[in-house]
Amino acid sequence: MELGWLLWGAAVLLLLPVLMELSPAVNFALRIGFYYLLFFVCSALTAPVCLLVNGGRTVKNMRIIKTVVKTFKYFFGLRFEVKGLENFEVEGPAIIVSNHQSILDMMGLMEVLPDNCVQVGKKELMYAGTVGLIIYLGGVIFINRKSTSSAKMVMAEVAKTMATDNVKVWVYPEGTRNCTGDLLPFKKGAFHVAVQAQVPVIPVVYSSFTTFYNPKKNLFTSGKIKVEVLPPIETKGLISDDVSELTDRCYRTMRATLFRLSGRPGEVKDSS
Repeated sequence: MELGWLLWGAAVLLLLPVLMELSPAVNFALRIGFYYLLFFVCSALTAPVCLLVNGGRTVKNMRIIKTVVKTFKYFFGLRFEVKGLENFEVEGPAIIVSNHQSILDMMGLMEVLPDNCVQVGKKELMYAGTVGLIIYLGGVIFINRKSTSSAKMVMAEVAKTMATDNVKVWVYPEGTRNCTGDLLPFKKGAFHVAVQAQVPVIPVVYSSFTTFYNPKKNLFTSGKIKVEVLPPIETKGLISDDVSELTDRCYRTMRATLFRLSGRPGEVKDSS
């Protein structure tokens, strides 16, 4: 009986590479499955380390989490080309905004995440098992996207947290994942906070994933991701009436950068 199971196991292992080559759906499912498994297992192993080193929920845990997650790219053949990290070197708090493409964004985030930086994430992530635990320990600020009043209250708390703890806050202004190769319209919450707190906005742009990752086409292969941290946009002296213009300015700059990094610079003029 045991020999039979061993033979079946050996056959499956031998057939997997063939199936992955012949079927994009199988290849995609296996790589995504391994990605999730990697996150859940590593989260379970990393959480005790965070508790032992830092004693509980704190942004300091992000250094440990970052060290672990930065190894994931080697499993999937992903390479990052990063420019502009010096633009994170601003004194005091700041709002960092970036485009949000897929579940792979966590690898991109950890590749460039500066020290003393917390993220804003959807409340549902709290219930994602060991992953929810590890991001809770990392100090992530959870927001209920379905409740406008709750979201506004959280963003008000973000402003207080920045001032009290002297931290930077990372926000995805599109509000949801968007793997189209373009940007969705930006929500203004992060920009309201930046103006209210009179802190700079630092845009971060990742090139489009569509050449190597596209769930609709069952595509998930190796690839290169270009990342550019843009110069800070100052908000000192701005008032609430200036938020729309600030949001539009940031959107236009990031969209032009996205197309340039993705090798499609001409599309900005064509679609404007």
